[in-house]
Amino acid sequence: MELDIKQIMERLPHRFPMLLVDRVIEMVPGKSIVAIKNVTMNEPFFTGHFPHHPVMPGVLIIEALAQAAALFSFEDNDVKPADKKMAYYLVGVDGARFRRPVVPGDQLRLEATADKISRSICRYNAKATVDGHLVAEAKIMCAIRVLED
Repeated sequence: MELDIKQIMERLPHRFPMLLVDRVIEMVPGKSIVAIKNVTMNEPFFTGHFPHHPVMPGVLIIEALAQAAALFSFEDNDVKPADKKMAYYLVGVDGARFRRPVVPGDQLRLEATADKISRSICRYNAKATVDGHLVAEAKIMCAIRVLED
């Protein structure tokens, strides 16, 4: 299963500058995902991180992995994070390692597999690569909360 940017925006509440997934190239609902983030010099964080040597912040790579994970976690459900009836919070990051810098022109390949998905907590094993080289990896935990009106 593949998703384009319009389909991603139907499923996630994030918008510019915080939407960090451009395309989904493989997805098995409830199990795994492979998504793409095209890193360009136009990213707003590059003006300050760092003007003389632009590097994508590691926390944003983790955020991109969490957004990708949200996409496959809710594909079989009637309620999605973009419905504004629920919130999907990043609540834990364990074993995060950053192996190489991510720079403008890189295509970040985001891969996440489910360790556990329940109605309130989801855990994932996630990694990001560029040109087949590991740039980041972590175990991610997210909480699902229904929003009160």
